[in-house]
Amino acid sequence: MYYPYFRGKQYELIAIRENACRMVENIIPIIEPVKRSLSGLKKAIEAMIEHNVRFILIANPRCGDLCDDPSPAIDQEIKPILDNYANWSLGCIIDERSTFDEIKKNVTLHNDVSIIHNGYPQGSALVDQLKKYRGISAHVFIEDTCSRLYRRHFVSKQRILIRNGFIQRTNRNHPEVEHFSDLHITYPDEGMNGFGDFLIVGSEYSEAGGPAYAVAIHLTFIDHSEDDDMFIKHYVSDRSATPTDPAGKFAEALSKLVVDVNKRKSPMFHSDAIKEYLRLHEIGHYPGLGFVKKLSMQHHIELVANFLE
Repeated sequence: MYYPYFRGKQYELIAIRENACRMVENIIPIIEPVKRSLSGLKKAIEAMIEHNVRFILIANPRCGDLCDDPSPAIDQEIKPILDNYANWSLGCIIDERSTFDEIKKNVTLHNDVSIIHNGYPQGSALVDQLKKYRGISAHVFIEDTCSRLYRRHFVSKQRILIRNGFIQRTNRNHPEVEHFSDLHITYPDEGMNGFGDFLIVGSEYSEAGGPAYAVAIHLTFIDHSEDDDMFIKHYVSDRSATPTDPAGKFAEALSKLVVDVNKRKSPMFHSDAIKEYLRLHEIGHYPGLGFVKKLSMQHHIELVANFLE
């Protein structure tokens, strides 16, 4: 099973909504709400309910507008949508700031709880505390914050490992291609039942990006000649000196993508997202950088879904 980790920003939620139909079989999205306005989250959840998608909704976000007190907004706007829907799990982040009182409060909110381990320092003490609660269905480990020694304490439930495959840097400093992850192949070797990532966004959270001196399109691909390992290509615009003309820079990056994916032996999976990139090139349209990010997220979801099928 694949567990993509989304932060609830506008285009992440649109990506969930538009790809809910692709999440029916082997994909369980994890969603951390980060915006006080929950209209986009409501639409994403309604789309997942329509397609009977199982998902994990985090109750105690650590990023964005809701990290201090998310309960009132979520209780009033989101809980009523879920009252008659059973195919979801409440996510509880446990990190270095967590206390046993907070953990107890969150794990008793719902009868199906997924623990998101993100840097809690006392694994052996935590596992003793969690034994009291029967509703815990899964342990999700953020790899960079959870050592193997820590993870070995939690063995009785579904175990999912989330790896950050996207290295965040300024667009103009991205290499042409680099390794993304082999976890889609090796997760059983790690003693896991499933795997996940932060798609092509990365684990670091920011409210908004700065001015784009260069425009980059990020596409993952599986190289069948390299034991099905996964890599990522960065198609970067030629110009990067000033933040002007994002539309022209998008056209530069898009032209490189089109040449690459149309090569006879291109390893790039021809997803619906790729077809949309080709259409945008054909009509010469710039849809905005948020839309571009959403398309690349969609491509990654389609790629993993195709691999799992």
